[in-house]
Amino acid sequence: MITQMKKIIWQQFGAAIDMLENALTACPEEVWGSRVGSSEFWYIAFHALFYLDLYLSESDQGFSPPEPFTPDELDERCLLPDRVYARQELLTYLAHSRAKCQKTITDMTEEQANKRSGFRWLDISVAEILLYNMRHVQHHAAQLNFILSKKLGLAPRWVRKPGTL
Repeated sequence: MITQMKKIIWQQFGAAIDMLENALTACPEEVWGSRVGSSEFWYIAFHALFYLDLYLSESDQGFSPPEPFTPDELDERCLLPDRVYARQELLTYLAHSRAKCQKTITDMTEEQANKRSGFRWLDISVAEILLYNMRHVQHHAAQLNFILSKKLGLAPRWVRKPGTL
């Protein structure tokens, strides 16, 4: 049963990640944004990727995203990054997190799934944090698609199943 559940969770999580990637790829430069606030396209994408990576980690303690990103997204002062991240930087982060997600799901044992997550603000199991994380990714993919729809009149289509790695 756990093997089948892992397959189902990966298919749905992978599809959510693909939807995020499709939005990043479809965004024209004039919509990408500037460094004016947290509602910019690039920042919403970065935020989604940062937390995707974080919630696939054991805890926030000692978490460090890959360069050029910093853990500043966890700062309570809601600091914006020092600069607008380029699309390719975020697509590279997405590839990193997609691989991390698939490995996390594939390697998870039933014992690990039932452990408490290491995030002090989320008193849920490791298995539940996967679903929480998937919902977070899908939420922000939907925001990005909404922006694209408003600005361009169209957005990437729904993804039923993830692409292959």
